[in-house]
Amino acid sequence: MCEHYVARSAAPFRLDSLWDLTERLERFGIAGFGWGASWLAPDGRIVSHRDIRAFRDDPRREQVGAVETTTALVHLRRPSRLSTLGLPDTQPFDDPAGRYAFSHNGDLLLHRDWRSRYRAQGRIRGRADTEVGARWLEDEWRSGESVPHVLGALHDTFGGQANLAVVTADGGAHHYAGNRENPVFTFRVGEIGLACTGIYSLDRSVFRFVAPGATDRRMIPIRTTATLDPEGRPTAE
Repeated sequence: MCEHYVARSAAPFRLDSLWDLTERLERFGIAGFGWGASWLAPDGRIVSHRDIRAFRDDPRREQVGAVETTTALVHLRRPSRLSTLGLPDTQPFDDPAGRYAFSHNGDLLLHRDWRSRYRAQGRIRGRADTEVGARWLEDEWRSGESVPHVLGALHDTFGGQANLAVVTADGGAHHYAGNRENPVFTFRVGEIGLACTGIYSLDRSVFRFVAPGATDRRMIPIRTTATLDPEGRPTAE
């Protein structure tokens, strides 16, 4: 029952300009078992912060919030199995090659056989299904390939209810909607465009409880990826 969002804007913004929204998303999305953020640095690197505490309890959130960026991903954790609590399973997951950061909301149904394969390769550190999906994505990511295509292929491979979020080193922000229990919405907060999960409510309550001032509100069709353009405006594929 995690929640997450990607955000993008033409002009740099401080991450803490989204902290009120993030705090409400954690509270009403019933998260609070760890959190993380990844963002695009001025030199083109993706930088990440993760903590096993709730967003509201992490003393470093103010330091992270002072960062300025044009592209970000924030993940708020509530795992299906609390036995997976720990830093190795705290998201987002960084690509070892620095190409992107990745997070997941839902369940990857067919992860066990893949887990055995990656464990034999010495590539598994945690216990949750998302890490298995992250390892798959590392191997299947191809330069120049459509991000919506590869996210759809990940869902086809593993099945289950799966929302998938990615930010890339070229400034891209993508959110795949594949969890029928938690719809994905795009909207704007000021000049920042977002694609965000919907607090496990099969209606538009995310706009009542999390983003009441949001504009340009849309729901993303299931099995579709919302890609935010350089101004944060969504296209769906």
